[in-house]
Amino acid sequence: MAKLNLTKPIVFFDLETTGVDVSKDNIVEICLIKVFPDGHDESMTYRVNPGRPIPAQATAVHHISDEDVKDCPTFKELAPKIGTFIKGCDLGGFNSNKFDIPMLVEEFLRNGYNIDLTNTRCVDVQNIYHKLERRTLVAAFKYYCGKDLEAGFDVDGKHVEAHAALADTIATYEVLKAQLDMYPEELKNDITELANFSRMNRNVDLAGRIVLNDKDEPVFSFGKYKDVRVTDVLRRDPGYFGWILQSDFPLETKQTLTRLRLSELNNR
Repeated sequence: MAKLNLTKPIVFFDLETTGVDVSKDNIVEICLIKVFPDGHDESMTYRVNPGRPIPAQATAVHHISDEDVKDCPTFKELAPKIGTFIKGCDLGGFNSNKFDIPMLVEEFLRNGYNIDLTNTRCVDVQNIYHKLERRTLVAAFKYYCGKDLEAGFDVDGKHVEAHAALADTIATYEVLKAQLDMYPEELKNDITELANFSRMNRNVDLAGRIVLNDKDEPVFSFGKYKDVRVTDVLRRDPGYFGWILQSDFPLETKQTLTRLRLSELNNR
């Protein structure tokens, strides 16, 4: 199986959460595996007390209950340790560009921890998979690695249970290495190339509410100003900026829009 060609560490991670709304839900488990350029890795897994009841439908998926996390640290308590672990690293995951990375950043922000991903390359293994095979992580793990994620699997002599963040994180890392073996012509073993290939949209904010158009200009991707340049909207309808800040958008989206507004004001 291919060894990743790394110029700096990459952290593969997976989240289990109270739901799928980035602006409202919380992390209940996080697993991170840091892979270094020399091939060795370090990992950490934490159960997280979300400070709110875990909905039954979420527990039915990841099998983590209120009882399981009642004595666990909050994300605010874990944020410095997790932030240090991923600092200076690239990030990898399965559906991570759309969900895990925005959710992780949102948890950092709502707990007063500003994480800088400006120079972070993000490799979304699901996007690579969908572009080349278009299936799910369970099918990807079976297809590329010959292992059954639903049944759990053995790693270094230890059994990893299914539907756990650890299982999904290991599976994601293993699938990416197998993809490099299977598609040597389509995929270059280079994190910048993999990040570019796995990107579905050219997001300006992590949630994709603001994207770049074909002229590399930030435009809104939703609502009545869909595909309209952000600068034009801010000039024509300054109240729209206030509406977004007061509405239920991710904090990182609000930060991004504020930066764009300040840039627009400075350039007038």
